[in-house]
Amino acid sequence: MGDRLAGKIALITGGGSGIGEATAQRFSAEGARVLIVDINGTNAERVATALREQGGEAGHLAADVTDPEAVQGMIQHAVKTFGRLDILHNNATAAEMGSVADLSLEGWNRTLAVNVTAPFLATKYAIPIMLDQGGGAIVNTASISGTRGDYGMAAYNAGKAAVINFTRSAAIEYASRNIRMNCVCPGAIDTPAIRALTGSGAETPHMAVAGGSVDLPKLPEEAQAKVRERMGTAHPVGRLGTPQEIANLVLFLASDEASFITGAAYIIDGGLTAHTGLPAMR
Repeated sequence: MGDRLAGKIALITGGGSGIGEATAQRFSAEGARVLIVDINGTNAERVATALREQGGEAGHLAADVTDPEAVQGMIQHAVKTFGRLDILHNNATAAEMGSVADLSLEGWNRTLAVNVTAPFLATKYAIPIMLDQGGGAIVNTASISGTRGDYGMAAYNAGKAAVINFTRSAAIEYASRNIRMNCVCPGAIDTPAIRALTGSGAETPHMAVAGGSVDLPKLPEEAQAKVRERMGTAHPVGRLGTPQEIANLVLFLASDEASFITGAAYIIDGGLTAHTGLPAMR
């Protein structure tokens, strides 16, 4: 175990799987005490239990991060349990698929609620705590989908673009008071969400959202393999990213090593957005 976050208290939303789970493991391994928050309480408990079994200190909480009372409660729970809050990782996400004309207003609102309103609420309630204790670090999970458009993902694209600029605005407001705020913009990462979208996860693929989940169509095995291959090869490195690779960047931004970094949006996508998308001229 390291000590890059020794003595720090961290809260991670969407911490029950994928990037959130990997970040919890990295934070704990570097000495942080961690509160795992997830809409799926079973997953949150599983991650927290694993961290404790590895010698760390961790708690868990089931919460709907779009509910203002629940978000205020999770911040208060972290402070009551651990005494302070040094790091907030707003990582929970959701996506309603569909072309603009076919996308329901409910789906649009739900996607923006999880991706935009939830980080706003958590940040709003965490900042007074951090100000009172002399500072803190906030890291939001955005996406390269907040910097470019995707077919059939208008709501998600809009939400992640909002996260990037919200991060910048909040960062400059509190930079002089020792609160740093940055975001990470991953490419396609091999998480349960990606496996759900490709139909290669659970028997009935679904994506967790506030208040429940959305069922997704199950693709034939051959189609699953093709979709995953296309997603992987779209990245110049030739593969999907791993949750651990994103967690490494989140750890850096949350640590004192990034003390002069705030208001930044870090692209971590295996080179995907570094090229135009045109075929190779050979």
